Amino acid sequence: MPRYADILLPLAQPTYSFSVPEGVEIGVGDAVAVQFGPRNTYTGIVWRLHDRRPDVKRVKSIGRRLYDYPLVDEAQMRLWEWMAEYYMCSLGEVMRMALPSMIKPQGSSEEDFRAEEFQPRKESYLSLAPQWQDRAALKAECERIARRAPRRKALLEVIADFPKESLNSYGEMPRRLVDCDSAMLAALRKAGYISVAERERSVEQVREKMFRLPELTAQQATALSQIKQSWEQGRNVHLLHGITGSGKTEVYIHLIAKALSEEKDVLLLLPEIALTSQLIERLERVFGSRVTAYHSKLSNLRRTEIYLRMMRSRGGELVVGARSALFLPFKRLGVVVVDEEHDSSYKQSDTAPRYNGRDCATILASMHGAKTLLSSATPSLESYANSQWGKYGYSRLTERYGEARPPRIILSETMRSVKRGERKAHFNQPLLRAISEALERGEQVMLFQNRRGFSPYVGCKECGWTLRCPNCNVTLTMHRGKNRMECHYCGHSEEIPRVCPQCKRADIHTMGFGTERVEEAISEIFPEARVARLDRDTSTSISAYNRIIKSFESGETDILVGTQMITKGFDFGRVSVVGILNADNMISSPDFRSSERAFQLMTQVAGRAGRREREGVVVVQSSEVDNPVIGWVLRGDYEAMARSELQERHAFAYPPYSHIVQFTMRHEDPRLLLGGATNFAQLLRDSFGRRVIGPVAPPIDRIRGVYALRIMIKIESGRSMAKARELIRKALAQIAEQKSYKPISIAIDVDPQ
Repeated sequence: MPRYADILLPLAQPTYSFSVPEGVEIGVGDAVAVQFGPRNTYTGIVWRLHDRRPDVKRVKSIGRRLYDYPLVDEAQMRLWEWMAEYYMCSLGEVMRMALPSMIKPQGSSEEDFRAEEFQPRKESYLSLAPQWQDRAALKAECERIARRAPRRKALLEVIADFPKESLNSYGEMPRRLVDCDSAMLAALRKAGYISVAERERSVEQVREKMFRLPELTAQQATALSQIKQSWEQGRNVHLLHGITGSGKTEVYIHLIAKALSEEKDVLLLLPEIALTSQLIERLERVFGSRVTAYHSKLSNLRRTEIYLRMMRSRGGELVVGARSALFLPFKRLGVVVVDEEHDSSYKQSDTAPRYNGRDCATILASMHGAKTLLSSATPSLESYANSQWGKYGYSRLTERYGEARPPRIILSETMRSVKRGERKAHFNQPLLRAISEALERGEQVMLFQNRRGFSPYVGCKECGWTLRCPNCNVTLTMHRGKNRMECHYCGHSEEIPRVCPQCKRADIHTMGFGTERVEEAISEIFPEARVARLDRDTSTSISAYNRIIKSFESGETDILVGTQMITKGFDFGRVSVVGILNADNMISSPDFRSSERAFQLMTQVAGRAGRREREGVVVVQSSEVDNPVIGWVLRGDYEAMARSELQERHAFAYPPYSHIVQFTMRHEDPRLLLGGATNFAQLLRDSFGRRVIGPVAPPIDRIRGVYALRIMIKIESGRSMAKARELIRKALAQIAEQKSYKPISIAIDVDPQ
């Protein structure tokens, strides 16, 4: 009977059916080479096997099987299907995101495909020949040859006693771990003592069973007990809400140790790749070689080797990584920890699938029957609400770990400082005094400004002209170190103007300030201080990033200036002063999440101060002293912020009381775009009524010469998302049928951040 396979390709397409040639043995999850289109060869995943011939004239045959084992397992397939359905994208787009590029080669011909195909590194593996697998027989033989061949006897005993947990899946040990020359091994092989095989190199990990766990405080021990009890009672997701420096990491180290001792896998997600190095060093002191880092900054080869190793793993892996680590093939997943779960970096927003790593982590865990721990000092309101409604378990840590005390937070009013002449450059007098005292004591300072570059824009004092990007509807940012004006959206760059092109006056001046300007100004005020800057301009690679962090951690840097990158989970023992230079920018953002985000950012960066015995000082510079967000930050009152924001969101049906689906429509012709967006919005209103908002222009409505309009649907919690997706797909199909609007691209973002 003819057999057919539905093959998934790394394209924005559904699966396609191919015939399976006679005698070819393949299974679901296998990777195969297939020809798609006139010449192109792709890596495809066998999604389903069946005997129904597709309704087409000619059915192409699959090519060869690419690996000796499946590339995707059943649990991964279910996760991919859930993501494609929930985030309204194709399965092929999920595949494209999920697999390392080296294990999904493609080419314009079979020759090109073979050239791109992954060739695993191979090495020699050794094992005892079958007749010497019996321990008694081997012992007798070793005694027999002990006198005339002592080296041969010793080598046989080494091979026989090699730790079983460090053998490969064939029960063999790596040749590189045997301390002898090739001639001796050849002699053993010729004499029939050992077998030698060339196999794909695997990374052997010492499977430590005993871990040196940190001692817990009474409050941490209580939280650990609450988490375990909550999981036992069937609430498989638990929120650990602890103030900055309260030792949340110590709590989940104990949970990780228990899972690893049972040879279960653990996934620890971090919002930023950059955070992995500091935490991995800490975890390696406890778990040794069990720790594996996985993120997009690793080389393609390294990511591919980790993926393939885990596909053949027997469990007991600890993976620490960014959101892409979700896609690894876990065999016995026991615990998933999402650190800094509130962080918007967990959201993939550039390309489909536009998924949230935190939310997908809970789904992944549930599919494996595993437990999830969400951890944050400033939980997202969605997670906090779920814990208050009883959907998640909840634990609170209110004390700092050890002898550390919460920092003292001071509000410095900017306008008042200006009027009194107490402001120098971008720093009010209270901040300058705190910095000076800290430097005299040999302590460190962090300065937070949420804009990079030297100045956000330059303009003419005479006529009001400002320099804008020719491709995007934004001002160009001055980077004085490069002596250039740059667009942070399309990369356009040009020289800093000397005269105004509009009025021809040489009255060009800078307005606003970024991290580059802060770095320059603080260096002038404190010339003896060693100052460094951490933003996207200075951390162009993971090595550059680590260099800046290591320098600050070791005390070689006195003052660290940075953007959001310095707010995330760092533990620097010498930092006693933190300055938040312009709180107003964060508060005034036109977004329903702006108050929550501003509170989270300021609280997180404030938490970097005073993490040891000495009390830290945080100076918040703001002109909006009566803004409630500033008050919540000064008091450290997360609950007040949550109550106020949840009440407002309930009134206007925003998350967590609804789900948002956002459509961004783009085209070079603004008139065509407006017509298409208006038409599409009406199609949606036919099904969703007043839940549809828009079309409206986003804050930046033109990037790279392409205009954008947005439409949003709010779907109340409790309503069927499956039904909503069905109605959305119907409207998308209807707009696609209108030829004049086909050139318009539509990006769908479910639960946008």
